[in-house]
Amino acid sequence: MSDWDVQKSSELYGIEYWGADYFRINSQGNVEASPQGLKGPKIDLMNLVEDLIERGIRMPMLLRFPDIVKSRIDLLTGCFARAIKEYNYQGEYRGVYPIKVNQQRHLVEEIIDHGREHKFGLEAGSKPELLISLAMMDTPDALIICNGFKDPEYIEMALISQKLGRKTIIVVDRMAELEMIVTAAKKLGIRPKIGLRAKLYTPGAGRWAETSGARSKFGLTPSEIVHSLDYLRQQEMLDSLELLHFHIGSQIPSIQSIKMAIREAARTLTEIYNLGGHIRYLDVGGGLGVDYDGSGRSDSSTNYSEQEYANDVVSSLLSICDEKKVPHPHIISESGRSLVAHTSVLIFDVLGMNEVAKKDYQLTEVEKESRLVQDLWDIYQNVNKKNINEFYNDWIEKKRDTQNLYNYGVLSLEQRAKADDLSWAIAFKMSKVAQEAEDAEDILKELQRELSDTYFCNFSVFQSIPDSWALDQLFPVIPIHRHQEEPTRRATLADLTCDSDGHISHFIDTTTGEPSESLPVHSLKPQTSYYMGAFLAGAYQEILGDLHNLFGDTDTVHVSVTEGGYHVDHVVEGDSVTEVLNYVEYSRSELLEKVRRTTEASILRGTLSRSEARLLLKHYEQGLAGYTYLFEPK
Repeated sequence: MSDWDVQKSSELYGIEYWGADYFRINSQGNVEASPQGLKGPKIDLMNLVEDLIERGIRMPMLLRFPDIVKSRIDLLTGCFARAIKEYNYQGEYRGVYPIKVNQQRHLVEEIIDHGREHKFGLEAGSKPELLISLAMMDTPDALIICNGFKDPEYIEMALISQKLGRKTIIVVDRMAELEMIVTAAKKLGIRPKIGLRAKLYTPGAGRWAETSGARSKFGLTPSEIVHSLDYLRQQEMLDSLELLHFHIGSQIPSIQSIKMAIREAARTLTEIYNLGGHIRYLDVGGGLGVDYDGSGRSDSSTNYSEQEYANDVVSSLLSICDEKKVPHPHIISESGRSLVAHTSVLIFDVLGMNEVAKKDYQLTEVEKESRLVQDLWDIYQNVNKKNINEFYNDWIEKKRDTQNLYNYGVLSLEQRAKADDLSWAIAFKMSKVAQEAEDAEDILKELQRELSDTYFCNFSVFQSIPDSWALDQLFPVIPIHRHQEEPTRRATLADLTCDSDGHISHFIDTTTGEPSESLPVHSLKPQTSYYMGAFLAGAYQEILGDLHNLFGDTDTVHVSVTEGGYHVDHVVEGDSVTEVLNYVEYSRSELLEKVRRTTEASILRGTLSRSEARLLLKHYEQGLAGYTYLFEPK
């Protein structure tokens, strides 16, 4: 009888490291969510998913927990409040949410609502995002930070928004924008609120390291900053300069990179102040990382906490400002990933599997087989802990010989099939031997990769977690149930697309701290659904998702958890086939008409009966109205 338990599952999948007090495995063996933290109400994800399916929500589905948004805002503002108090810092903390991270309306509304007491603002990086910000941001004294490329219309709109009571600061990302701002301000008779983005030379870290440095896309060089101050002085607008901004990249894994950037930015701020630019705000940009894998040493992890981040920002800035006798500026951060990554979980079902391993193999008349098959049979029969290294190398050689001999016409198809089957049986047996042998870890790792099954899953990597494909971003992926059972198989996860890149093949491995090429999973049970979750999917993924193979958005459900249970705040229905086809300029009516004409011609030729034509058109119309994913009504 297996001695497997829930604690072993927690350790295997590392949920205690990346769950961040929001996700745990409960005593029933199911993953549960605690959107308000460990002391708040909890909900069993397996029970929730089954309830939602009963309500008509379809697989795959995206679960979003608004209470996590509030928890993250409270956490970040609380960390800065404690740091400001501890260091006797004289400025305030003013958070803004960069809506490029996830522009979904309900999420933005939740951030504004939950952030109201903290005067949480928004950051816009484009004209459409500015339009959202001007309409949605109604919190008194909350900031709207305007970044990105700007044209006169963008700038005039940002200036006029001050008449609506909005505190809109236009950040100069390129030198050419400064003259546009001044010209528009004079034309409209509005005093602008101006920020300068500094191009820091401190090297970044992680996947987005090129965001900083001399060749970074945005920002002003030291020379351009000096020219900007001179120009504003000439235009008698130096007092309109209120903010200094910098950004060294998203998901910074090391606190040292952040501390170095803060020091450089603080030095620039104090120099600007001494040149007459009395900066009120320092915007430290994004970069606050999320611990996706719990290792503390990869690009998908962080070696610092939110409190350490706040402490280092405050203390570094205070030290340099006090040294130069410059007033402490208010601190702004654009920590979008940290605010929303934990809020969303993609839930999908496994549709089937492809098993490569053969657990045993029988060969009767060995002497009649080819020399190659006989050699493989000998390895299969005799491999043990003492000879595994030698036999492993022999097996690799025989696998290579199998391919060569078949290509040269020496090995028949029948003998090739037997050799292949034997090779898989050897691999399975060797993996069991390697688990007990000394100094066979490398062999075991390679064999586990070879033997991993493929689980076919009802989702699209390109639509729902595109960073997994594009950037090798490591997302926690685990079953949401059956954690009282030992997962005896290993698998990679293939999606519904016909692209060979449509799979997840890198997973958290808590034993080594390095990504594993396969995931421990349970055997599939006939007529029983197997549900998995991709966690921490709330930042960037929905916005970056594409329509590969025309798989669209999934059903999205906003769920609030209470002591008495839960309630559904919003359901955002996923794309229908018709909606996805409209994106690529196919008209439903035109497609239907073409199919109708084709069926009529087929009826006239006698290749299609009227009843068959009616059935075809019925299925065609239902297909156009249906979900882009595989869905079987319960």
